[in-house]
Amino acid sequence: MELGDSALTIAINAVMSLTAFFLCLNIIPKFKEMFLQANLCGIDLNKQNKTKIPEALGVVCGAVFLCTMFLFMPIPFYKQLAENTPGKFPHHEYIHFLAALLSICCMVFLGFADDVLDLRWRHKLLLPTFASLPLLIVYFININATNVIMPKQLRWLVGEDLNLGPLYYLYMGMLAVFCTNAINIHSGVNGLEVGQSCIISISVLIFNFTEMQGGNRLGHVFSIYFMMPFLAVSAALLIHNWYPSRVFVGDTYCYFAGMTFAVVGILSHFSKTMLLFFIPQVFNFLYSIPQLFHFVPCPRHRLPRLKPDLGKLDISYSVFKTGSLSRLGQFFIQLYSFFGVISVQQGVGEHGQYTQVNNFTLNNFMLRILGPLHERTLVIILLFIQIIFSGVAFIIRYQLAKIFYDH
Repeated sequence: MELGDSALTIAINAVMSLTAFFLCLNIIPKFKEMFLQANLCGIDLNKQNKTKIPEALGVVCGAVFLCTMFLFMPIPFYKQLAENTPGKFPHHEYIHFLAALLSICCMVFLGFADDVLDLRWRHKLLLPTFASLPLLIVYFININATNVIMPKQLRWLVGEDLNLGPLYYLYMGMLAVFCTNAINIHSGVNGLEVGQSCIISISVLIFNFTEMQGGNRLGHVFSIYFMMPFLAVSAALLIHNWYPSRVFVGDTYCYFAGMTFAVVGILSHFSKTMLLFFIPQVFNFLYSIPQLFHFVPCPRHRLPRLKPDLGKLDISYSVFKTGSLSRLGQFFIQLYSFFGVISVQQGVGEHGQYTQVNNFTLNNFMLRILGPLHERTLVIILLFIQIIFSGVAFIIRYQLAKIFYDH
């Protein structure tokens, strides 16, 4: 797979990405009134001003990305197209582009359907699963590589690699589900969803350019082709979504971003490294498990609550009748209390004794540690944490991995 002259096609991709940035930056405000008229809007619960703000503008971002990639797609194959020799055209490589864009397009469509129809959480797990099917089918037909390299310490037992078979496809499907929902649940303050996605995409691009001379050069070139336009449209959206937000990105953007990362990680063969860039999202997911699986009551909105007198955000709570939790719910409360990662308060109300615990999100965890913060300050801290753990990911990938692998 030549993917054209890499330097030239990457330069063309960069120019097209820059064009997509300015296009997205200018058309998002033009769609605001249209979304308001269609009642695709919401109220920022963390503001005293209850002005309606257009929602689901991630669909505009996704549409610009897809149009950019549709226009770019023939360019890596311009030599084969110019030669007009059908027998030599790399159809297997070209179908990777088609499968990747089909999965991303499905996810944008399904994400917008979620924003419009307000689907339940169980549907949020099913949507990425179905959207990833074209990707998995093409991977099965074209690649079907299900071996994983084993750490040096285990090779005496299972050999240098282990064939996972169908389990590998299950892993890839779960990766798509995790990436889309991990960004979705790590949200609640202006700019967080898009900000974390921009940092992850920059980290992936740094990794791609670092590995360009390695054995998986073409996989990293493929990743660059997707990550640069994605970063461009995301940066444009971030400008409008930054505090104070003029638009909301909606579930559409979260699904679009997550599927783009999953597509790149799977087809470019660095899915484990991709997960390293999701360390804060992994922590947020693990921390949120008791509420996500309803062992502890989970309110519809778990975002921090505004303290109007201070103009700052503070911990939000889940309140339930004392003794009403299952044994598993009680176990999680006791476990989290033992490690000091939640605040538990008891009280007596008109309906008897009640217990309240802070909602299990990284946002509330940081507010518990640092106290009430201005919304802009909170999102800057959370994005700074994302940057720090991107650095940790590179240390793990290039230094710690030497302990377990040959390179």
